[in-house]
Amino acid sequence: MPKPRSQQISLLDTPYYHICSRTVRKAFLCGVDKESGISYEHRRIWIEKRIFKLAQVFAIDICAHAVMHNHLHIVLHVDSERAKFWSMAEVLERWHQLFKGTLLTQKYQNKQFLDKFELAMVETTANIYQQRLMDISWFMRSLNEPIARQANREDKCTGHFWEGRFKSQALLDEGAILSCMAYVDLNPVRAGIAATPEKSDFTSIQLRIKSAIKGEQPKALLPFTGNEHQQKNKGIRFSLQDYLTLVDETGRIIRADKRGAISQKSERILARLHINEESWLKLTTDFECMFTGAVGTAEHLSEFTEHVGLQRTHGIVNAQACLNSA
Repeated sequence: MPKPRSQQISLLDTPYYHICSRTVRKAFLCGVDKESGISYEHRRIWIEKRIFKLAQVFAIDICAHAVMHNHLHIVLHVDSERAKFWSMAEVLERWHQLFKGTLLTQKYQNKQFLDKFELAMVETTANIYQQRLMDISWFMRSLNEPIARQANREDKCTGHFWEGRFKSQALLDEGAILSCMAYVDLNPVRAGIAATPEKSDFTSIQLRIKSAIKGEQPKALLPFTGNEHQQKNKGIRFSLQDYLTLVDETGRIIRADKRGAISQKSERILARLHINEESWLKLTTDFECMFTGAVGTAEHLSEFTEHVGLQRTHGIVNAQACLNSA
């Protein structure tokens, strides 16, 4: 039986989460229908554009993503602190970019007269919207429902496009975050639909590599801040160069037609994450199989289990083997 969201998401423990959503009509939904030969690749463009639009509206950042032929991976960062500083007007302006709101919120945004009781109702509604704008379930609802309606119109049919529930995994520490991001970024390479990370279309790693060539980081993604700026900037507290090196070398090893090994430089990077080479390769190929719930060291998993009220600590054996291994 699926766990309730309250036992999968705990912002007290981490703002980072791995989300996976799968389609129900198999590969031709976003790829090529083998029977008819019709390409639906353009739907992957729909999904990627929608992800980035929502990231601009919600207090949620995109760390990594991969839009595959029949499923979607996203690594999210919930920035609840940013949402706390939004004014009522900003909350309503953001919400109305996606939803109609109520008659009173529309009147408020249009600067129409409201009495004190109506203003109080608007304030109460805005508080609800503010909570929703940092809620992963509302983010995924705002992503999946419009895409499903658009695909159904194109197919001239009704019914489900996505599976009923998306999968959510809490990423409790740096090792869990970076190994999950690499797992997501290397999905096309592992699936054999891209030879290298830079040729992996509709992925965050392709965007990061293209920007890195120009000496930049993509504005649509949560940036890497480097180890030396941990207290100064919002972002992933790791070196972008080190991450790109790890993903590139790991991708070469994953490919079935090539043999390779993690270099000494990458071994030093993994040592900082307390992950050995063997564990890193296992994490970046079997991440979802190894962990059905939260991911982190045994200590972090135990704390998460207590905070969300679970009876057992799931995944602790794999955590001890792979994330406490260096």
